[in-house]
Amino acid sequence: MADAIAALDMDELRTFVADVLDVDEEDVTDDADFVKTLGVDSLMALEVMVVLEKKYSVKLAEREMKDITTLRKVHDLLASKLEK
Repeated sequence: MADAIAALDMDELRTFVADVLDVDEEDVTDDADFVKTLGVDSLMALEVMVVLEKKYSVKLAEREMKDITTLRKVHDLLASKLEK
């Protein structure tokens, strides 16, 4: 799993999340709040979770959706899942 963690590049993740949310990459800063800054609703957040699960082969609990509020938090959550 160390290879998977090493492959978890912040810029690649930014591109991926921007694509899923259909927003400009430069708007997805490390600490931009998905809801307040990018206008993400619960359905969009769920879509991000599902796509991340598929891309990184991890399982995210529904309760973790509330923790996915910034790119940095997405990165940290995925890193913790990949190191298990």
